[in-house]
Amino acid sequence: MTWLPWALLSAAFAALTAVLAKLGVQGIDPNLATAIRTTVVVLFTWLVAAMTGARGIAAIPGRSWAWLLLSGIATGLSWLCYFHALRLGPASRVAPIDKLSVVLVIVFAAFFLGERITPVKAAGALLIAAGAIAIAVE
Repeated sequence: MTWLPWALLSAAFAALTAVLAKLGVQGIDPNLATAIRTTVVVLFTWLVAAMTGARGIAAIPGRSWAWLLLSGIATGLSWLCYFHALRLGPASRVAPIDKLSVVLVIVFAAFFLGERITPVKAAGALLIAAGAIAIAVE
């Protein structure tokens, strides 16, 4: 399977995550809600890794560990902010603003990874930004 079906599945699960998280965060501290969800994610992903035979943790280079550690911190901060936003606002407005991350990925990928921003990619990013903002300020 190529990257596209996986990306579409990711989008579908992310949408479901927003709705389920909105239901779960009601009436509880959003930091606690994030901790619970994170625990489930950790246990689930280790289970999947074990079941699929993923091996070689000792062979992972230190540089990869550093980038993955930073990525994990960024994910944690993102989730904490997301749950606070969900606690305070409607999921249908919070999620589109969260998806402005797509626009930021395009910019960051160009700056840090040397990926090209083509005219089509730039137009798409502007449309995503405009759509997210239009939905959020409704």
